[in-house]
Amino acid sequence: MFDAATDGRSYLRHRAAQFRAQVARRIDGSLTEDEFRPLRLMNGVYLQLHAYMLRVAIPYGTISPAQMRGLARIAERWDRGYGHFTTRQNIQFHWAALVDIPDMLDALADVGLHAIQTSGNTVRNVTTDAFAGAAADEIEDPRPWAELLRYWSTDHAEFQFLPRKFKIAISGGERDRAVIPAHDIGLRLRRQGREVGFEVWIGGGLGRTPLIGKVVRDFLPAADLLPYIESILAAYNLSGRRDNKYKARLKITVAERGLEVLREEIEAEFLRRKAVFSSGAPEALLDELRARFAAPRFRAPDDTGYEIALAANPSFRAWSDTNLSPHRQPGHASVTVTLKAPDMTPGDCTAAQMRLLADLAERHAYSDLRIAHDQNIVLPHVHRSELPALYAALRDAGLATANKGRITDIISCPGMDFCTLATARSIPIARELADYVRARDLEDDIGPFDLRISGCINACGHHHLGHVGILGLDRAGVENYQITLGGDGYEIPSIGERAGAGFPYDQVVPAIGRLIDAYLGLRDAPEERFIDALRRLGAAPFRAALYPEAADGKAAK
Repeated sequence: MFDAATDGRSYLRHRAAQFRAQVARRIDGSLTEDEFRPLRLMNGVYLQLHAYMLRVAIPYGTISPAQMRGLARIAERWDRGYGHFTTRQNIQFHWAALVDIPDMLDALADVGLHAIQTSGNTVRNVTTDAFAGAAADEIEDPRPWAELLRYWSTDHAEFQFLPRKFKIAISGGERDRAVIPAHDIGLRLRRQGREVGFEVWIGGGLGRTPLIGKVVRDFLPAADLLPYIESILAAYNLSGRRDNKYKARLKITVAERGLEVLREEIEAEFLRRKAVFSSGAPEALLDELRARFAAPRFRAPDDTGYEIALAANPSFRAWSDTNLSPHRQPGHASVTVTLKAPDMTPGDCTAAQMRLLADLAERHAYSDLRIAHDQNIVLPHVHRSELPALYAALRDAGLATANKGRITDIISCPGMDFCTLATARSIPIARELADYVRARDLEDDIGPFDLRISGCINACGHHHLGHVGILGLDRAGVENYQITLGGDGYEIPSIGERAGAGFPYDQVVPAIGRLIDAYLGLRDAPEERFIDALRRLGAAPFRAALYPEAADGKAAK
């Protein structure tokens, strides 16, 4: 286990020094690209379409103002002045020169960040709810457990060469905000009497074979978490396929061998490992971690200034209605800063914006920042009296767009503009769709609407989980976009179903426009969300809107 008592930054600098030597050998020709590839992937370095890309982990999405400023410095000095926040609470720098990456890793170590295990067939960045420690429905803050898993999984000798990459998510609330059914392991904190434990899901994942995970344990005592997670990984490591990378994920192992067979193997392994486990969940370490994530000293409630601003400023009211979330502490709210303003690329954040957000977190939000799965930034703790000043500063910087959870709050991967794996563009589609909706002034009328775009079958935009998903593919050298309907990563976990034949690039926005018009005409009340109308009516009327040329409402497959 990664030792929490050691100087973590010394460890990170040691790893950076190792990679510096490897880069030097690649540059002088001592290592071929094939030889270098596994070494760079162990340090989060990808070879993308135009340059090397460095993927940086933001563990469980929590980042300090100092760390955010560190990312801003890296963006300005070694990239093109911005970074891209992903759906897995990472940030990517897409324009890194290989010779500079060791310096970037050193700069990350200076603020306690790293790129370890952001790639490769190992346990990736453990993710959780961006509202952890603040949400009103939370059973317990999941971040101490996420940090425990990070300690345990970092450089774990047994699990550095798994059949395929491995993703773990933890949710701490009654409502899942971490999309746990779409991960290799999903953990939901539960309370059974006075005991806290976990509901354990396995076998979820997206990509070319999207599957919703299954519950393998209804209740796992919290003290057994590490040996049980280790047992799942051990069973997968032995039985997961290594002959075909497209069938190597745990989800395929569960689908092919069956949940009950895997459960028996996991439980048998758990009995063996629990008996000899020497690095479980020691209470002293957990107490230390809980203290690290202790809530700030909240101020007493005082809504006076907030209520005055609501009455006086309609724009502030609109922003409050969409971008604020309930807080467990009276007199406070959680604020979502969407990175989806007009002309913004979803998830992109400039160095100037990073510095501003760091300053605002210190000034108005108890110095706490989060990176959310929807590629937005969350200030989890804001006193209501601070909201008018916070809003004014965000508005002046162009970051007060009131669209959280709206159709223009689009989740998108970088697509073919950057990624070597992508088969179609996603960023231009996202921008054109947002422009279309804004030009028709439809955001508020449409209401909550989850739209997601991926530029290839790997599904980094999580399109399968969107109420409406768009998947860009290559069809004989031409971009072709499939539309899926009915995905949901939160309330009723489900994979969206393909609506029919794909659309060429220039027909995607018109097709979504017809879909929107159909929804506005079919909903039974202005409050009925698109996803609820779809579930009530079924997909047929929406397919008919997408494919009006098909008399029976069914497009050719």
